[in-house]
Amino acid sequence: MRSLLAVALLALVSGCASLGTQPNPADPWERFNRGSYAFNDAVDRAILKPVAKTYVEGMPAFAQEGVSNFFENLQDLGTGANNLLQGKFADGASDLARFVANSVVGIGGLWDVATPMGLEKHNEDFGQTLGWWGVPPGPYFVIPLLGPSTLRDAPARWVDPSYAYNGQINDVALRNSLYGLDLVRTRAGLLKAEKILDEAALDRYSFTRDAWLQRRRHHVYDGRPPRDPADE
Repeated sequence: MRSLLAVALLALVSGCASLGTQPNPADPWERFNRGSYAFNDAVDRAILKPVAKTYVEGMPAFAQEGVSNFFENLQDLGTGANNLLQGKFADGASDLARFVANSVVGIGGLWDVATPMGLEKHNEDFGQTLGWWGVPPGPYFVIPLLGPSTLRDAPARWVDPSYAYNGQINDVALRNSLYGLDLVRTRAGLLKAEKILDEAALDRYSFTRDAWLQRRRHHVYDGRPPRDPADE
């Protein structure tokens, strides 16, 4: 659900999302995907959005920042591993150094001390690693409860180090609690973005799909994607 809203905001700001009515060849499963999107949206409106509002209104800003820093620090571990797999050794070493610095000096990642030290934060996952090595994305796929993905990226998420997906934390209650808190804090950060999406999108599904696919392509090629043959 966090990707569902984040990519919509990116598309609005950059003006890169297509709102055309022509079928998208990257979305041959559109009928299923629209149903999954509608289901996810209903769950979000009924449960996640109200909880996120309560989180924002009831938790002090400094505590919210600490929670975000904690989860962002965990993500640096997987980012570093994937940068190494892509042959970006300098970036990978920087990511792992971020994780160590924030975990030790930043007390479990609650404080981001790595950024002021000049250790830049990156964003990589195993789906991007597969794309970097030439694996095509395959059809667009909206995962129930999890949001936008592709045939390549959906199974790839189980390879990344993750307390949420691949059961690296054996305590089920702790794992679910961490996942729930991460989901709520991410959704809370997108409350303002949702208002922009509601005002801008004639078709929320196609707006989000096109934005997500373009953003994903942008990430795979580190902001320098080759020219799309469809645009020629």
